[in-house]
Amino acid sequence: MKVDVLLGLQWGDEGKGKVVDVLTPGYDIVTRFQGGPNAGHTLEFEGQKYVLRSIPSGIFQGGKTNIIGNGVVLDPILFRQEAESLAASGHDLTKQLCISKKAHLIMPTHRVLDAAYEAAKGAAKIGTTGKGIGPTYTDKVSRNGLRVGDILHHFDEKYAQAKKKHEIILSGLKYEYDIVALEKEWFEALEYLKRFRLIDSEHVLNNFLKEGKSVLAEGAQGTMLDVDFGSYPFVTSSNTVCAGACTGLGIAPRNIGEVYGIFKAYCTRVGAGPFPTELFDETGEKLCKLGHEFGAVTGRKRRCGWIDLVALKYAVMINGVSQLIMMKSDVLDDFDTIKACVAYKINGQETEEFPFDISEGVEPVYIEMPGWKTDMTRMTSEDEFPEEFNAYVNFLEEELGVPVKIVSVGPDREQTIIRYED
Repeated sequence: MKVDVLLGLQWGDEGKGKVVDVLTPGYDIVTRFQGGPNAGHTLEFEGQKYVLRSIPSGIFQGGKTNIIGNGVVLDPILFRQEAESLAASGHDLTKQLCISKKAHLIMPTHRVLDAAYEAAKGAAKIGTTGKGIGPTYTDKVSRNGLRVGDILHHFDEKYAQAKKKHEIILSGLKYEYDIVALEKEWFEALEYLKRFRLIDSEHVLNNFLKEGKSVLAEGAQGTMLDVDFGSYPFVTSSNTVCAGACTGLGIAPRNIGEVYGIFKAYCTRVGAGPFPTELFDETGEKLCKLGHEFGAVTGRKRRCGWIDLVALKYAVMINGVSQLIMMKSDVLDDFDTIKACVAYKINGQETEEFPFDISEGVEPVYIEMPGWKTDMTRMTSEDEFPEEFNAYVNFLEEELGVPVKIVSVGPDREQTIIRYED
C-alpha cells in the first residue's frame, strides 16, 4: 500500500480538516506529519462545529487509528484542552490516538521566546500566532529540543537544561515574563499525555504499510507557507509540502501514492506577508464576509483576493499533485464576474513562473469569467452545476493540468460533491 498525502496549496486555511473527515472512511490510518497548534482544522457535521489544532482530522470516523507524527510539535497544555473538549462531546481519543515519541514538545519558555522575538522585530513582525512553534523548531534543528519520548527517560534533568538555555536568551533580550502558573499547568498536562499510546511511529506506520493497510497523511498550513518554498520569511517553521510527509512520518518517497491538493475557489492569507492578488475594496470585504474568513485558532481576519494561478501552478509542481479539491465554491455564488490571476507583471515583463521574491513590484494579470449567480449550497450532484461554474472548473483544470476530483459547496461534510470515482 501507499501513503496518500493531503495538503494545502495556498497560504493555509483551505479547508483540509473537512476533506480529511470526508476521505477518512476509505483509510485505516490518518496521521498528521508537521506543524503544531497554530493550525486550525475546522469540521462541521450533525449540527456541531469542531476545531482541531494538533489532533488528526480523522478522529471522528470511528475505528480509525490516528497518529501524531514525529514532524509535529506538540504543546501538552493545548493538546489536553483539545482532547478533553472532544471527550466532553462524546469522542474519547485514548483508544484511537497515538503519539510519536519523536514529536518535539513546546515548552512554556518556547511561548515566551516566541513573544520576545516578535516584539524585538518591531515593524518587521511576521505575524506569528505566538504558540511557540518557531522556537520549538529552532531547538529541534539546533539539537536542543525535548521530545515526547523524553518524558519517559530522565526528563527533569533534560527539561532543566533546555529551560536554562532559554532563560539565558531571554535575559539577553531583556524580556520580562512569569511562567510559574503556565509551567505548573504544563507539567500537569504532561501527565495527561501519558494516557495515550506513545509509539515509535516510523516503525508502526511502515509495518502498517507492509500489512496492506491504507494511510492518509494530513498536512497543516499551506504550500505557500513552507519554510523553503513559501513566501519567505513570512512562512511557518516546517515543510508543509509533500516531501514533508516523508521526513515528518519516516516513510520512503517511493511509498507516496496520491497527492491531494486543496485550494479555495479564491485566495486568502492571514497575518503579515506578501499577497499579490489581495483586494482592498468592497469585493475583498464581500469575500471575507461570505466566506466567514476568520482564523479558526487565532480569530484573526483573513485577507482576501482572487485566485492566484501563478502560485497555484507552483504549488502543484512542488508537491506533484495528482488530484485537486476545490473548497468554498459557494462563496463565489453571488458575483457577476470572477477573476483569476494567470501571470505576474514584474518590471514590465510578464511571467507565469513564481519568482524568488513577491514582496514588491508584482502586478497580477487577470482574466475575467462570468459568475454563475446560483445558490450552490443545496446541490448534491455535479449534474446540478451551472454552466458558468463548469466553465470555471474546466478552466482551472486546463491551467493547472490536474483534475478537480472534489468540489465543496458548504462547510458541512454533506456539502461535498465527488465529481468522479477512482
